[in-house]
Amino acid sequence: MISDAMKARFDREVSKYPDEQRQSAVMACLSIVQQEFGSVSVESERAVAQYLRMPVMAVHEVTTFYNMYNVAPVGRYKLNVCTNLPCQLRNGQGALAHLEFKLGVKMGGTTPDGLFTLQQSECLGACADAPVMLVNDRHMCSFMSNEKLDELIADLKSVEVKA
Repeated sequence: MISDAMKARFDREVSKYPDEQRQSAVMACLSIVQQEFGSVSVESERAVAQYLRMPVMAVHEVTTFYNMYNVAPVGRYKLNVCTNLPCQLRNGQGALAHLEFKLGVKMGGTTPDGLFTLQQSECLGACADAPVMLVNDRHMCSFMSNEKLDELIADLKSVEVKA
């Protein structure tokens, strides 16, 4: 399940900590797994736990606490829309509703073509730029009006057509 290349990446993360604190690399190791497989399965949680010498349940608690880890396959583009209070005050819920309508899926769903998964998110830490969303846990998008949301979706679809 865990390739030698992945173990080498795990080793680099674990080397940042004293051996008795190697479990501190759990988030980095889970990120590596997700980059490789697209989600974190129960089997990969077991492999990470074994590698870090920690209980499987402790790894599972990390995986399920943070919404950046996918416990099931998601679309090519995971769209996390912040619906916490500052974003709500600037229409974050409206942005989520607009995307639900535009993509034809409810929050938590994936489009039939497997391109987009739409998720609600807690605070993304960019309240001054509300409403905000995070694409694939990496790219922050600010001031997301309906027009900007439409443009983002069109741009992401055009990337797929070119590929």
